[in-house]
Amino acid sequence: MAYNIMIVDDSLTARTFIARTLEISGVELQQVFQARNGQEALDLLQREWVDIVFVDINMPVMNGVELVRRMRASEVLKSVPVIVISTDRSAQRMNELKAAGVQAYLTKPITPEELKSIVERYLTPAA
Repeated sequence: MAYNIMIVDDSLTARTFIARTLEISGVELQQVFQARNGQEALDLLQREWVDIVFVDINMPVMNGVELVRRMRASEVLKSVPVIVISTDRSAQRMNELKAAGVQAYLTKPITPEELKSIVERYLTPAA
C-alpha cells in the first residue's frame, strides 16, 4: 500500500533529507507533501489527506507543538499519526509532546530503518 506522507520543517534541507530517507527506506510512497511551518501544514491538511505526519518542533509562524494540539482538537485530523523529528533530546520535551498526542519522537540524525519501522508500526493494519 502506498502512503501519503507530510513532512513539516522550516528547513528545506531537512525536508529534502527526510523525503529522500523515506524513499531509501523502501516505504511505498504515493505522495510526499511538504510544509514550512504548522500553519502551512494545517492549510494543506484541509485540502489533502495524509496517512502520517513527520514534524519538527521549532518553526516560525506555528511550531510543532501547536500543530499537534490543533490536529488533536480536530475531529478529522485527530487520528492521523504524528511523529516528531528533532535535535532536542530532552526528556521534558519528549514527555510534553507525547502528552500532546505525538505517537513517537525521533532524534536527528535519522536512518531509513527508523523511518520504515515507524511507518510500519503506525500504518500497517493489524492482521
